[in-house]
Amino acid sequence: MTGRAGWSRRGVMASSLALAGAAACGPRGGEEADLLRVAIDGEPDSLDPIKGQFASAALMYKQLHAPLTEYSPSGGLAPGLAESWRSADARSWTFKLTPGLMWSDGAPITSDDVVWTARRAVDPRTGFADLGDFFAVIGAREALLGQIPPDQIAVSAPDDTTVVFELDRPVSLFPVLMREFYPLPRHAVEARPDDWTRARHWVGAGPYVLAEQGALTWRLEKNPNFAGAAGVRIKSIRVDVIDDAAARARRFRAGDYDLADRPPGDQIGLLRERVGAQLRSFPAPILTYIKVNCASPRLRDARVRRALSLAIDRDHINTHFFHGEARPAALVIPDPEAPSPAPDPDQARDLLAQAGHGPDNRLRVTLRATAGDRDRVALAIIDDWRRAGVDAELLSTYPLDLYAAVDGGDYDLALARYDRGLKTDPDFMLQPFAREGFADNTNWEGGRRPEFDRLMGAARGELDRAARAALHREAEAELLADMPNIPLLHERAWWLVGPRVRARDDIPPHLWRDLRLG
Repeated sequence: MTGRAGWSRRGVMASSLALAGAAACGPRGGEEADLLRVAIDGEPDSLDPIKGQFASAALMYKQLHAPLTEYSPSGGLAPGLAESWRSADARSWTFKLTPGLMWSDGAPITSDDVVWTARRAVDPRTGFADLGDFFAVIGAREALLGQIPPDQIAVSAPDDTTVVFELDRPVSLFPVLMREFYPLPRHAVEARPDDWTRARHWVGAGPYVLAEQGALTWRLEKNPNFAGAAGVRIKSIRVDVIDDAAARARRFRAGDYDLADRPPGDQIGLLRERVGAQLRSFPAPILTYIKVNCASPRLRDARVRRALSLAIDRDHINTHFFHGEARPAALVIPDPEAPSPAPDPDQARDLLAQAGHGPDNRLRVTLRATAGDRDRVALAIIDDWRRAGVDAELLSTYPLDLYAAVDGGDYDLALARYDRGLKTDPDFMLQPFAREGFADNTNWEGGRRPEFDRLMGAARGELDRAARAALHREAEAELLADMPNIPLLHERAWWLVGPRVRARDDIPPHLWRDLRLG
């Protein structure tokens, strides 16, 4: 669906939906008192952590799988399947598994499962959705390209409880990255490679197992073989997908759910009035930004990309679409001391003129966005660009269609967002734009790219946190000079948390094993 670029801000703001429904305190009649009911905003693209890419999939992995290292209740680093890890040079990492671990079907978890999963991750027939720094494993890149067999990558198991990763460069945060690496049950996956993620065949190591599934609903049950089962208080969870944010809020207020993620940003004030403390916000590593296709003939000139950034009124977007709760940003890495960036349409016009665009040769571009609240944000941006002399058209699509268009290079600009979950270290904000990062799909080459790559590589191997942060800031400056991505806002994480749920106030309720009902 192609939007009308001439819509006004007043019309956009007037289109927000009103809330309905009445607040409730407990589950509806006929539902178990110890059932946690969760509404999420999108369908996971896969329950196989080697294939899934969506944030909703990552949320489900935290409940169904157990990583090599783990998130602590406060979001830090803690033992997972591995009880310890060590390295003398950040290039060779040895992990020691906790003795006596079992899969949900009672089979032992061994280092062979870990090695087998690592090889499966770089097998081009299965292919890790986001290898990221896993590419640092010697041979990983070559295996994924089909140049060497997956069993030749440098991951080994000296014994049943020891796993060794050999890297081609120092990666100081490798144990932290392993919080998102989920070893899989080799015996179960090999027995049913095409449908092992179905409930009737499910085997896992996480706090919950997949007990039932429907088209847009899943039921999870406590895994008695989970290493930390004694601390898991909630026995059953029902997860439903409700992709309309206003509908999720209505259903929560009607008492249908105990948790609901991502309430509508333009209804935050009204929700505060209606549900009070049940609306919770958390500091979060969430960036809203615009991807720029640097291969597009209209956008190859960095001056044009910088002009588009300068024209945007970020404060207006924050005020009218995020209820003033986000932080307008011209940076990727959050900086609480940075001033709010002000729009400068005059400088934007000057840069466009330097690049050959003016009244007789106006820049014409298409901005892709997902349908819903995001396309209203996109219309406000298009309005800003028009005042700077740019003609832009909105192309509003479903998320999967937008992802496919970006991956195929079939776009000029795309309104995007990523959420780094519980990765609160600022270093993780820049990683998606690095080589092999999941957001490195803007066709940015040449210009400042080589220096950006060099600095990101140096930061990966830097053991000192302050020095690493300085390298990331230098790399960020290179990225912003060429502007292959236009930062807009740092969002907060919003959840609706019902009165029955006992959860921490300082981090989002992603780890359902740590919640309580009462």
